[in-house]
Amino acid sequence: MKNAAALSGHPPVTVPVTGVPPSADLPTRDRVTQLLLEQGATTAAQLGSALGLSPAAIRRHLDAMLADGDVIAREQVVRGSRGRGRPAKVFLLTDAARGRCGTHHYDNMATEALRWIARSGGSEAVAAFATEQVAALEARCRAAMEDAGDDPLARAEALAAALTAEGYAANASTIASGGQLCQHHCPVAHVAAEFPQLCEAETGVISRLVGTHVQRLATIAHGDGVCTTHIPAQPRAQSGNTVTTVRTDR
Repeated sequence: MKNAAALSGHPPVTVPVTGVPPSADLPTRDRVTQLLLEQGATTAAQLGSALGLSPAAIRRHLDAMLADGDVIAREQVVRGSRGRGRPAKVFLLTDAARGRCGTHHYDNMATEALRWIARSGGSEAVAAFATEQVAALEARCRAAMEDAGDDPLARAEALAAALTAEGYAANASTIASGGQLCQHHCPVAHVAAEFPQLCEAETGVISRLVGTHVQRLATIAHGDGVCTTHIPAQPRAQSGNTVTTVRTDR
């Protein structure tokens, strides 16, 4: 059976996931693809700045990629007050373009296999299959995080590095409400769109490896640019001091 790259009509594009700016040795279009893979939704201005290209030059590449179905454009989501004028557009890779990135290529056979499992054993069987499938990933990531310590945010950073090595292009950051783990590539996104049990099993892996409850806020499988997992801030330990109340009404 042909893989997704062959079916798309485009030659396979292998995009290195390194967490560093794209190499100048790569063709410009591949460098744009790499940035969108690693950073998710990005404006033309941000892409041009990162690649050292003029607005006109980056626009030519994006227009060509839009015409070929490699990217889509959406209005940028702005939280809070917004200035005058229309919001800037952000660009994201399409599912077809993601499918040609990296070393993981999934085709219709995976979807058909899960449909067969669902028909034979129901959603519980699909969930059991998904749990078993991510067990090996969990074991490899756990081994890579052996020296990460107990702090959930530190463990999230170690997990991001382990997931990047697995092809997920992940990063972790600290935010006001705790931490955030982002995965800019999902090897099974088009399958998980029909079978959310895959995302649920992966969320369970993240929770166990980080060592605390987490919450999935967005997934590539559901059309978001990035898989985003929130890691709630941990309550601070209570001080051991005892407060004594002195009565003054005597």
